[in-house]
Amino acid sequence: MTALRGWGRPAGPILRPRPVLHMRAIAAATVASCLVHLWLVAGNHHGIWMNLLMLAMVGVCLPCAVHIWRDGRPGSLRQVMACALAMAALHAVLLLGAGAGAGASGHSHGVSGMPAAEAAGSAAGSAAGGMLAIIAVEITTALLAATLLARLRRPLAGA
Repeated sequence: MTALRGWGRPAGPILRPRPVLHMRAIAAATVASCLVHLWLVAGNHHGIWMNLLMLAMVGVCLPCAVHIWRDGRPGSLRQVMACALAMAALHAVLLLGAGAGAGASGHSHGVSGMPAAEAAGSAAGSAAGGMLAIIAVEITTALLAATLLARLRRPLAGA
């Protein structure tokens, strides 16, 4: 009976259709994050240690984005997912530290026509909003990577 097992199906392995749009969305989000971090490093918006940390993140994430764009490798998806969650946690810590007067919005730039206290509050509010947006994008990237991993693990219906 084993000779008839594949009767009516084409010869060769059953290939799963690749979710190309899903892979490209994850790769594009990862590359966009890398470009933003490179822009921040080039503008020297942070100290030397933070710049080195951002360059290391780009060095880890960019090759994975290329692998995900090409063929959606599970190892690359896991690494992007882990890095996105780690970056979300790091930005959350920076956001919470900023509320205590240190971190991302621990300094303010003078805004003409505003008292210093109002300018500091305005700068902290806009920095907090930006951090929350960054955290949301990173969690979304991790969720996209996790859902693609689940899609790739799902067994084929005809297998």
